[in-house]
Amino acid sequence: MSQRPIRLGTRRSLLARAQSSAVARQLERLHPGLAVELVGIDTRGDRITEIPLSQVDGKEFFTAEIDAALRAGTVDLTVHSYKDLSLERPPEFHLAAVPARENPRDIVFFAGDTLRRLAAGAPLRIGSSSPRRQAFVPGFLQRALPGAPRIELCELRGNVDTRLRRLREARGSERHLDGVILAFAGLARLWQDESVGAAAILRELLAGLPRMLLPLSLCPSAPAQGALAIECRTDDAHTRALLASIDDAATRAAVAAERALLAERGGGCHQRFGATQVQLPGLGALLYLREAGETGAAEPQLRGPLPAPPRAPLRPWDGSAQPAPATEPVAGVAERCAQRLAVAGAAFIAHRRALPEMPAAAVNRCAHIWVAGTGSWFALAARGVWVEGCAESLGFEALRPTLAAPLLALPALDDWLALTNEEAAAGWSDAQVLATYRHAPVPLAPAGPGEARQLWWSSGVQFERWRGQLGSGVQHACGPGKTAATLRRAGVADVTVFPSVQHWREWLRA
Repeated sequence: MSQRPIRLGTRRSLLARAQSSAVARQLERLHPGLAVELVGIDTRGDRITEIPLSQVDGKEFFTAEIDAALRAGTVDLTVHSYKDLSLERPPEFHLAAVPARENPRDIVFFAGDTLRRLAAGAPLRIGSSSPRRQAFVPGFLQRALPGAPRIELCELRGNVDTRLRRLREARGSERHLDGVILAFAGLARLWQDESVGAAAILRELLAGLPRMLLPLSLCPSAPAQGALAIECRTDDAHTRALLASIDDAATRAAVAAERALLAERGGGCHQRFGATQVQLPGLGALLYLREAGETGAAEPQLRGPLPAPPRAPLRPWDGSAQPAPATEPVAGVAERCAQRLAVAGAAFIAHRRALPEMPAAAVNRCAHIWVAGTGSWFALAARGVWVEGCAESLGFEALRPTLAAPLLALPALDDWLALTNEEAAAGWSDAQVLATYRHAPVPLAPAGPGEARQLWWSSGVQFERWRGQLGSGVQHACGPGKTAATLRRAGVADVTVFPSVQHWREWLRA
């Protein structure tokens, strides 16, 4: 016996209909016989597009009309971009489900001639109406783009397709923009949706456009960005039970933590504040924070869980404070690197030193360049290299889910080229690898671990050089990625992975 159809209230934009359609299909798969009907609702936020969101009066700019339909019983459930919901919701509405979150980051798409504009020293006009993006993104792009261009922020409202079309307006037109900043999550949902024709439109608009995925470490997103909030009437037990099947506890907890921080600051879309919590295997919940005041953007913060306090006696040794070993390039590697980059589908550069001295044009022949962290990103940008994204110093494994996103349309890993040092080359299994440099052998310095009981290893190379001098019962620590993998391959049982050496130092003080 089939169930009665339930009605889902949604805004009429392509994105709103795409994400509502995805929720409807998920419910129908989980509840055989259930039919979900989409009911389009016009909202003030969709009608008024010429006013920046930060200047709009009223809290429910995108939700008031949808709330009215739910309250009146015209629809049974509503799907919202969670970041659009005010912090105080009516008691007659129940947050019945927060499905698994899409990638919460921001992404910038650029006009096709941007590299030429950068080479000519021209400023770039970037579109966004978000005070948060206006506070964080220009400073990042000035360091992340080749040529360190001047960034001019322009107000930008409208649906996703409308914004992207401005990248293809004629050069010299008032409507032309060199870049637009968008939420990755919305584009990802449009990319995978075939029900409203959005996917075909998006594929056409994005074809051939350069892009950069912004790092959470410097550009955290709006609280709840990438998450959906699905509401029903509090007294509707039937719909509440249906929606419980698509609730994701981890996403709900992350969004609650982010919105609690927003509440401390008074809430609202006018805030120049970013907070994003992500869950990483081996590290737990990492919370990226940043805000800007009248004098500019504050330094970003990264909060993470700390393990049990260190064992006594407390005698730490910080490998990050030791002099870095000298390096030397592999003979003839620049020519081989240029040849390999020319045919690779994508490349991951594990450290700024891993890219040999060579013309930037030869590097940029590879369509997709990714790096380990923002330090390498900025260093390569200063050499004229276009970098698309980074692992935020969390290791390549943490980057894999992002690289697999259909929106990015990246090649399979066996078509990637990893540039690294000779000692780390054996740690790559599914990508092609090119060792471009090696660490020069040096005698052990007297400033080694000695009788230290808590050790921080800044690299696998450092650990390998000191491992024969270590006693038993020490507590090993390092950052995520290849260093941790080296210690585990060596049979080190007592190793704790921290997001950064700063977190290890904080742990020592606990």
